[in-house]
Amino acid sequence: MGPTKFTKETYLYWYELMLLLRKFEEKTGQLYGMQKIRGFCHLYIGQEALAAGCMTATRQEDPFITAYRDHGLALAKGMTANECMAELYGKATGCSKGKGGSMHFFSVEKYFFGGHGIVGAQIGTGAGLAFAEQYKGTDNVCLTFFGDGAARQGMLHETFNLAMLWKLPVIFICENNNYAMGTSVERTSNVVDIYKLADAYEMPADMVDGMSPEAVHDAVARAVKRAREGDGPTLLEMKTYRYKGHSMSDPQKYRSKDEVEEYKDRDPIEVTKEKLLNTFSVPESEIEAINDRIRLLVEECVKFAEESPWPSDDELLKDVYKQADYPFIVD
Repeated sequence: MGPTKFTKETYLYWYELMLLLRKFEEKTGQLYGMQKIRGFCHLYIGQEALAAGCMTATRQEDPFITAYRDHGLALAKGMTANECMAELYGKATGCSKGKGGSMHFFSVEKYFFGGHGIVGAQIGTGAGLAFAEQYKGTDNVCLTFFGDGAARQGMLHETFNLAMLWKLPVIFICENNNYAMGTSVERTSNVVDIYKLADAYEMPADMVDGMSPEAVHDAVARAVKRAREGDGPTLLEMKTYRYKGHSMSDPQKYRSKDEVEEYKDRDPIEVTKEKLLNTFSVPESEIEAINDRIRLLVEECVKFAEESPWPSDDELLKDVYKQADYPFIVD
């Protein structure tokens, strides 16, 4: 492997973060099979480079919002494995008090605003978060993630129009993993290059190798700089791939095992590890130490979730409605 502009420390950060996401998700899949985790569950396995590259190109104060494949980005933003696993278990110590589950991770403190189950709804909400930052006079930038399936929603076009009109500090990131729920892009649209949808709004756009943290970092860094300078939104189509099905109930009959294996040859975690070993001469012992640290962290978060209490009955209607300060009906 040739020289790189990124430091050894950056690659070490990427490797550890991506490994955490992968091992957390693999354990999640196992626990789902054991019926410890119920309901809908969408794994991020294979897409870790996207989260890693976005993190090094942004600041903690930059809000992230995504759809229901949210575990990876939540962990990347700094939410703890404990609170995330507890949420998957439906426990009171979860990030949404055990009432949101897999699709509704959320943390104001970590600037992670979900976790949304309605396909494409987060596209408009992400622009709203960006509008709030613009209104408050900050230079924070909202990263709004959605899948290739959500790119077919009308919400995208309405949001793109206003985002460009108002020059909102938002980066629209399409995590194009090729299949939406199970239907290839080629079967759902005449426009198979999703980044070209931005042309109608004269929005800057690009196609990015979403299996490379380096490529993701560079593309996001350019878009972030543009947004911070007041020049508005960017659409980035990240070409990525999920190794698992759309959800845990997906039999994956729409693609071949050979196709999945072909993508695994470019696995971002393995590529990053090879870079550390061969380019930076990081000793195997240091890699093993990271592996052990992540393994223990995942084991501990499962123990935490197992031992955490269930939500109490009086939590049932809390966080559902906001108590009004005045009566709506006057006698």
